[in-house]
Amino acid sequence: MADQLPETLGQLLREAQARLAAAVDDQALDARLIVEHFSGTTRTQAIVDPERKVDAGIVAEIDAALRRRAGGEPVHRILGYREFYGLRLSLSPETLEPRPDTETLVEAMLPFVRAVAVREGECRILDLGTGTGAIALALLSAVPTAIATGVDLSAGALATAARNAGQLGLAGRFTVLQSDWFEKVSGRYHVIAANPPYIPSEDIGNLQDEVRNFDPRLALDGGADGLNPYRIIAAEAARFLETEGRIAVEIGHTQHNEVCEIFAAAGYVPGGAFRDLGGNDRVIVFERIKP
Repeated sequence: MADQLPETLGQLLREAQARLAAAVDDQALDARLIVEHFSGTTRTQAIVDPERKVDAGIVAEIDAALRRRAGGEPVHRILGYREFYGLRLSLSPETLEPRPDTETLVEAMLPFVRAVAVREGECRILDLGTGTGAIALALLSAVPTAIATGVDLSAGALATAARNAGQLGLAGRFTVLQSDWFEKVSGRYHVIAANPPYIPSEDIGNLQDEVRNFDPRLALDGGADGLNPYRIIAAEAARFLETEGRIAVEIGHTQHNEVCEIFAAAGYVPGGAFRDLGGNDRVIVFERIKP
């Protein structure tokens, strides 16, 4: 491994990949993301102009980023953003890094949000544990007459979500609220959505290093059995849900039956179950049992 990175784009990409080879599964992708991000170049430029000179200061930034990545820090934490449902979302230490699996929830709820918006002229969404704002902002970007409130206990997460809304031009339809679940929530919503913490406390230590060491524990720890947030949502949501409203929750892939039982005991029936791209149970939509 060379001590000093080269300063032409093609060589820089090759050396970056070599540096990550022993530490990262997809070293080619991560090397490319880091080099392109810090150098402001594209994949096409690397192909057609591999001899392009890269400023020494930028090479130093790339070097520092590669060291962080080789040390286990997730590549998107280093870049400071992640793409979600076609949106670029800024990350912060207080936010969960949004994953493609969570796009399943957006897809599951989009037809309902659109239908409500057409019928009512708007669709009100409550996003519990909003983090980066991913779920709410994805739905707002797809439905121009939807409005959303993003709830989180973390002030840092809410600041990040508000910043993302502003960067995406959605701030006028997105409000943040610091609250412990429903504690400070008011009003009624057509959709209550949540990607809650669902990892059992004792399993946190067994998670991948990239998750355990860099995602906030507040966004991971679901209590002794991983189901505490579902109990809270099922018990308290009815006061904030419109009569024909829906609740959509992301779940761990082994939790389908238990989550359904929790909501059934609170007077809900499943309105649909959805699998992620890996074929795992990922999202359940609930509606109130009709009187």
